[in-house]
Amino acid sequence: MATETPPPSKSSTQLPSTEEFVAVQESAEFGELRSSYRGFAFPLTVAFIAWYLLYVLLSNYAGDFMGTKLFGNINIAMAFGLAQFLTTFLIAWWYSRHAAAKLDPKAEAIKSRMEGNA
Repeated sequence: MATETPPPSKSSTQLPSTEEFVAVQESAEFGELRSSYRGFAFPLTVAFIAWYLLYVLLSNYAGDFMGTKLFGNINIAMAFGLAQFLTTFLIAWWYSRHAAAKLDPKAEAIKSRMEGNA
């Protein structure tokens, strides 16, 4: 089943000029938005990559440890592997909450100001 997109708006919208974009990019408000994003995304990315590399290194060089049975046929390697998926989903959920609370309101304010000046 195909859904139809609404027709484009009949009103002509003037896009902001290059100078207006540069002015917004240099504004303190945009700097706050960028800082808030980077302050969340960069440390979490580094932490997740370190966690992933730990898993890979342990799998390659600590076979006896990773082969330790926890219960039944489940060993530490399986538990760590499943934890990789869990942390991926947790990070996505956490970022979604962070963006909704801190990034989206600032971005929307900048966007509405830019569109209001157009």
